[in-house]
Amino acid sequence: MTHNRRLDIALASAIGAIVLLPWYRIEGGFFGLAWLSDFPSNPATAPAILQIVSHGRWWLAIAGFFALLGGVARFVSNPVQRGGLLSWAGGLGLIFLALQGLAIGFSGWSWTISETLFGMVADGQPSMGAGAVITGIVFVLMFSFGLAERGVMKGDAFVVSAIAMLVLLVTVFVFYPIGSMFVGAFQDFDGSFNPDGFITNIQDSSVWSLGCVVGGERCGVAWRTLWLAIMTAAGSTTLGLCFALVATRTRFPFKKGLRLLTILPIITPPFVVGLALTLLFGRSGVATQLVSTLLGVEPGRWLYGLTGIWIAQVLSFTPISFLVLIGVVEGVSPSMEEASQTLRADRWRTFWRVSLPLMKPGLANAFLIGFIESMADFGNPLVLGGSHGVLSTEIFFAVVGSQNDPSRAAVLAMILLCLTLSAFLAQRFWLAGKNFATVTGKGDSGQHIALPRGLSIAVHAVVIPWMIFTIIVYAMILFGGFVRTWGLDNTLTTEHYIRAFSIGFRDDGGLAWTGVAWNSFWTTMEIALISAPLTAAVGLLTAYLIVRQKFAGRNLFEFALMMSFAIPGTVIGISYIMAFNLPPLEMTGTAVILIACFVFRNMPVGVRGGVAAMSQLDKSLDEASLTLRADSFRTIRKVILPLLRPAITAALVYSFVRAITSISAVVFLVSAQYNMATSYIVGLVENGEYGVAIAYSSTLIIVMVAVIVGFQFLVGERRLRRENRIAIAAPTATAAAPLGQEKTA
Repeated sequence: MTHNRRLDIALASAIGAIVLLPWYRIEGGFFGLAWLSDFPSNPATAPAILQIVSHGRWWLAIAGFFALLGGVARFVSNPVQRGGLLSWAGGLGLIFLALQGLAIGFSGWSWTISETLFGMVADGQPSMGAGAVITGIVFVLMFSFGLAERGVMKGDAFVVSAIAMLVLLVTVFVFYPIGSMFVGAFQDFDGSFNPDGFITNIQDSSVWSLGCVVGGERCGVAWRTLWLAIMTAAGSTTLGLCFALVATRTRFPFKKGLRLLTILPIITPPFVVGLALTLLFGRSGVATQLVSTLLGVEPGRWLYGLTGIWIAQVLSFTPISFLVLIGVVEGVSPSMEEASQTLRADRWRTFWRVSLPLMKPGLANAFLIGFIESMADFGNPLVLGGSHGVLSTEIFFAVVGSQNDPSRAAVLAMILLCLTLSAFLAQRFWLAGKNFATVTGKGDSGQHIALPRGLSIAVHAVVIPWMIFTIIVYAMILFGGFVRTWGLDNTLTTEHYIRAFSIGFRDDGGLAWTGVAWNSFWTTMEIALISAPLTAAVGLLTAYLIVRQKFAGRNLFEFALMMSFAIPGTVIGISYIMAFNLPPLEMTGTAVILIACFVFRNMPVGVRGGVAAMSQLDKSLDEASLTLRADSFRTIRKVILPLLRPAITAALVYSFVRAITSISAVVFLVSAQYNMATSYIVGLVENGEYGVAIAYSSTLIIVMVAVIVGFQFLVGERRLRRENRIAIAAPTATAAAPLGQEKTA
């Protein structure tokens, strides 16, 4: 018998979950502790052991049997036999729990197995609770430990367990909700199978009509959304490239200000730009009133439609394209451009035939991001769309509006998902098999050539007016919170901030958060601060497995993770509602569903950042640690993580900001108890309370900047002790030091 402390802890957790914890979900939540008042006599809160003995739910003994089988394996001396027994016990136990849970969920489809085997219909369709969830996790660990005992992944239990847990989590929180959404398109209100709703909605002329092409009517919502996404992606990519060229290939004197303007839209709630455009160009906007007074032109409604949405989206997504493209533009090898000029090509031909083709990966990524973000955008179309709805707003109104048609929402979400995945696959196909590498281990000390004169004038003519326009838009955001009623009464006041964030005192002398925004503000901070480190941890662990480990299906695993980035937030919100509003995992109305949504929605960015950073670390660092008999977990904690501090900071900042500014998925998942800031601000906008909405948004921007600085301080910077050869060598002798010469401080 070999001592295995990890297995002992896992088995002890399974025993505790079966004997001590409620097996089914309880009203008020596990951490509400209200269930302790009648525990364990109440059948709804009883643990599995009492469910079996006192309430006749004998089928739960099967879960106990598989856990007991794992305990028996603990005493088998042969590692191969012990591993086989553990793997079978954990795998079959997990399958049993999955079948039990799905039997609960399929009872609405009159699946007779759920009645004969599990008795769930008669038992009121309870959802799986803390005991069942912990037991399921233990079964996954048992399965992983068994595979490690049999020599999988060189017997590294941590690596096998990490892969198994990530596959389980992605399956549960990405693919299961998407599958539930597809199933929901063929369901009636009572959960029974009914394809009529799918057939009616997929053939609806309001979705696919091409009336705007062949006649004077409006095109369908699918074509409007697709056209808007293509125009937004093209506009944001073009502007992002202009910004990147000005920042890297010209002597523009305000480059620091240019970079600052790229940060602001990222930390701005997505609908605030649309709101600022309304204050500027709406019927009561500053520019509209000025033009009306000077020229006597009647104020129009040109802003409310696809034109206004396009302007707002390009303003919002251009900074993201800039951040993607600036590294690509800087990474183009100067020696290739010099070689082109040596062959007597002029600057324009060099840029068009050498530099621009090497930027294709960045241009494709920027276009894809702009396309997907436009498809998923909910706030700007809600504020500026008017009667010109897009798929995201149509899905929203199909769920919460007077239509109350979940089948229509599911069908529209399927169409939206197909469009974004098509763009994702097209981008991968376009770049597949091509090599764009320009940064190698060889010295490359040349300087980038200057832009052709005509191109330089053109990019400056685009960037400078756009910078001024962006500054004006953000001035409107700031100023709008300090006027009484925009366009009608421009008296300066602070009443909007006081109404949102006022603080009083209770009779006992304690503080009272009397402002209307405090409840959603504290909820948002709590959920964002919980989800940010979880997102960073899951993303960086996944990156470690992709870069450092070789296992069957690794490429498919990476593709599946990155595909979740291509799923619009609106689709995620709808799919989560359809998957987790019913057993076996009933989470709607809780903080858990919001945290899970943020973690798995934002995880791909952490994965890509971690892969990029980890690819720069030589594998000899890991091998040295493993040679000194440190396991994989200790190697990650002591060697790799200290060298990944920039990637950790980036993952924390991105996930925190996205948790605060996200609206497309959140609007479907919030509840009265857990209301997020963006959802609350959308409610203010719908009620016409623009002043309070802008005051709240401005406060969020300031808070995000403060927390980002705090993250940077807590994580710190990566410190490398290396000789700085660039500073002391002549420019022509500059060479890149090999990674093997790096040493941690």
